[in-house]
Amino acid sequence: MSKPRMFLLVPIDANTVIAGAREVKNRFSLEIGKRGLAGEAKVIETGSFGPADAGVVVAVQPDGVVYGRLAPDDVPRIVEEHLVKGRPYVERILPGEKPPPPPESEDARHTQLHGRVVLDNCGRIDPDSIEEYIANDGYFALGQALTAMTPAQVIEEVKASGLRGRGGAGFPTGLKWSFCAPVKAREKYVICNADEGEPGTFKDRLIMEGDPHKVLEGMAICAYAIGATRGYVYIRGEYAISIERMQRAIDAARAKGLLGRNIFGRGFNFDIEIRKGAGAYVCGEETALIESMEGKRGLPRLKPPFPAQSGFRGMPTNVNNVETLANVPAIIRRGAAWFKSLGTAGTPGTKVYTILGHINRPGLIEVPAGVTLREIIEEYGGGMQSGSFHMAQLGGTAGDILGREMLDVPLDYDALQKVGHSLGSGAILIMNESVNVRDFLHACLKFFHHESCGRCGPCRNGLHVLRDITGRLKDGKAYKDDPGLMQEVALALKSSAFCPLGQSPAAPIMSAWRYFKDDILSGVDSNAARPRMARSLRADLSAAI
Repeated sequence: MSKPRMFLLVPIDANTVIAGAREVKNRFSLEIGKRGLAGEAKVIETGSFGPADAGVVVAVQPDGVVYGRLAPDDVPRIVEEHLVKGRPYVERILPGEKPPPPPESEDARHTQLHGRVVLDNCGRIDPDSIEEYIANDGYFALGQALTAMTPAQVIEEVKASGLRGRGGAGFPTGLKWSFCAPVKAREKYVICNADEGEPGTFKDRLIMEGDPHKVLEGMAICAYAIGATRGYVYIRGEYAISIERMQRAIDAARAKGLLGRNIFGRGFNFDIEIRKGAGAYVCGEETALIESMEGKRGLPRLKPPFPAQSGFRGMPTNVNNVETLANVPAIIRRGAAWFKSLGTAGTPGTKVYTILGHINRPGLIEVPAGVTLREIIEEYGGGMQSGSFHMAQLGGTAGDILGREMLDVPLDYDALQKVGHSLGSGAILIMNESVNVRDFLHACLKFFHHESCGRCGPCRNGLHVLRDITGRLKDGKAYKDDPGLMQEVALALKSSAFCPLGQSPAAPIMSAWRYFKDDILSGVDSNAARPRMARSLRADLSAAI
């Protein structure tokens, strides 16, 4: 059978399914069959390659044309014009979008070497085909690690790469593995944290949906390095497509002997299973995640002991997030020096972001670490959709709110730390002047108040107070001492709350005060007097905290 001359790549994810992607895909298959083009064109389901607000997207390769906002009724015209007559159907072309290059092209090789690391396969291979993953160097790194490297050498290579945790904390990955490796135990575990509860962040979901085997391979390499025999992918239950694709990938890898017993004939035994989360924000914290996996309420544990010593079922456990693990195969395959040639000295490699808000091209991007916020808006986001840049929140609801002063600061861990900020989880929300910082802060605090587990007094009481203060500021009815009290409570929570959820509100509150002080103060009503019964609030709150 001759090879098709044309491939129609249909990204399937939660957003596109709602928009009707499966119906469009089926209609393409139907129309291609009706016109006798089955040997000429092939329809392939892929993961997302970027666009987030373009409805149903179809990329035609090798022509490099991307159609967007498609409905089933558009399909016959595209088949007639593009596939039969050989001229793109201009009315449905998505401006400014290019699909990932075909796997065998020189552009694809350049992308793998110099551009995308985590997303290099997303949108250009069938995520349900282990054969396509293997054809693109998949599981080569695992084989290399098992046959040519000791566990200690694997850890040293990851250390040398400078890979830092991509879940938000930025802790050195190799160092984290080295804590778990020497601990003696009858069993060890690797957990992939795919909970991803930070609002605005959906990069890990799209990584799993677009290239699930890369995550599994990273987990297996980690397991070999630390001596683990069991792995778990903890995925929030709402991620239905991620769960389905990860499970099919696990089954396929197991069937080919890439999971299970005696992998690559080297006596290495490792298998993976999925655990579904129930959607609690706090379960993104690794010890709360472990509690949830054990069938308990998802509450954070007191540390130490850390999971590396006593984690899941009391055994040594390593927890990394999806993006972190997806970087590992490329590091082992191409070497630490190659990885360090990307990004910056303090943050080697690339960073995957979800960019949203008032920009022309919201969606999923992967860029060298250290690009600036201005570059992301103008080069990757297509510029502002309307108005001018006013502020951005970096890292989801728990992240810092940045003003115009931060547009040209490199987005890497060290550069941001020098100016008092952090990189966060990988979500960037871009806002124009239509967004009032007081309204936005109140939305953030309502979220934190709702998601608090209520375990500790500082969080339980402090978030209630912060929600009320930001509500008064939003309505322009704040008391004179509310701005000061807001900062005082936020900093108290940062130093005394039991887990990162309670500590997080300090980031948006203090950064908003830093850049938008006048806007916040405009929410104060100079005539408003705090009710008499509330005048001992500071004393009461101090006692609670």
